[in-house]
Amino acid sequence: MTSAAKSARGRGWLVSLMLATFAIGTDDFVVAGVLPAIAADQGVSEAAAGQLVTVFSLTYALAAPPLAVATARWPRKTLVVGGLAVFAVINVVTALAPTYAALMALRVLAALAAAAITPALFALAGGLAAPERVGRAIGVVASGLTMSLFLGVPIGSLLGSAFGWRSTFLAVALFTCAVLAAAAATLPALPGAPKIGVGAQVRALSRTAVLLSVLATVTGAAGGMMTYTYIAPITHDLTGRGGAILAAFIGVVGVAGAAGSVAGGRLTDRWGADRALLFTFGVLLAATAALAITGFVGGGTAPVWLVMIVLAAWGFGGWGFNPPMNARALRLAGDAGTEAVALNTSGLYVGIALAGGLGGTAVALYGGLGATVAATAIGVATLFLMLFSVRRYPSEPTPEASDPTVGTTIRQE
Repeated sequence: MTSAAKSARGRGWLVSLMLATFAIGTDDFVVAGVLPAIAADQGVSEAAAGQLVTVFSLTYALAAPPLAVATARWPRKTLVVGGLAVFAVINVVTALAPTYAALMALRVLAALAAAAITPALFALAGGLAAPERVGRAIGVVASGLTMSLFLGVPIGSLLGSAFGWRSTFLAVALFTCAVLAAAAATLPALPGAPKIGVGAQVRALSRTAVLLSVLATVTGAAGGMMTYTYIAPITHDLTGRGGAILAAFIGVVGVAGAAGSVAGGRLTDRWGADRALLFTFGVLLAATAALAITGFVGGGTAPVWLVMIVLAAWGFGGWGFNPPMNARALRLAGDAGTEAVALNTSGLYVGIALAGGLGGTAVALYGGLGATVAATAIGVATLFLMLFSVRRYPSEPTPEASDPTVGTTIRQE
């Protein structure tokens, strides 16, 4: 471990990284909360305004891996602090955007900045933490994204309602400036990745182990995020309730998700990334299946308290598998760890897009209950894929691999 990494212990670097993901997550998701205001102000339909969310996600998914490769040798502090400065400026300009076309272009730029910063935040957490605390450090950083859903987005939406949608982006910009100052003060100066060449980076990312891990992220997000994306029709079909109770359901998921992010990190340190990944995703799958069963048995009149309990379990597992997922990617890719996290995050966004498309079809044909069944089916396939991937390509040394009398190493291909 470098002296910079050692000196980072006990300081505020981890809080700075978490606040950075909170700012980025809020900027990404808050558009949904001010869509009607944006549509009215720009003279477009809400469906058209919704494409601001789509273009952000697609840009992030496509840009994260190549940006990670391109910036691999940049000093980490320079990348994070500089990236946050650019991100803040983009949000200020977004608040002043005169046209819908300008807004669309600015969402692309914001996604590029986020795609450059976010993988580095997770890699920094893994690199600065003590070896026995890597998982929980990644979990804390991941919790920033979760908290942006149930804290940042509602606050941004309230600001938008009170002062107009432009105030929301100004608030994100101001908060990002505060995070930038904290990061500049607390992050140690760390060099970029060793010079291994673009070809070597691509070879590391194209390992079967890494690609299987990313594929599991895609399918896991497709099934898992389907429940969150269509939580309104799902909970309505299960309980017959809507309106204000929906906010309570979303709040339960958010709080449980934040707890799951931290717990997933702790489990990664205690059990290893592979076992923690299987456990947390297993909780997610069990909760999704429980929602489907509740729908079939309850006949649309399931108790609200029961659905809340199941949704809490779902939120715990749904965000709990993020830390071991990223820790596994970091370990499988070696020196290309940051790039692997970027590729993994791209897979997450692709999965979210698939969740929206496939879930929308299921809801249109069979209602909210159809979405729970589809999510469960995808989840079962994902669990088998994870089991195969973990068994075939473990991210931690097996007893045989770590035994010096046995001339083997962890199999990467």
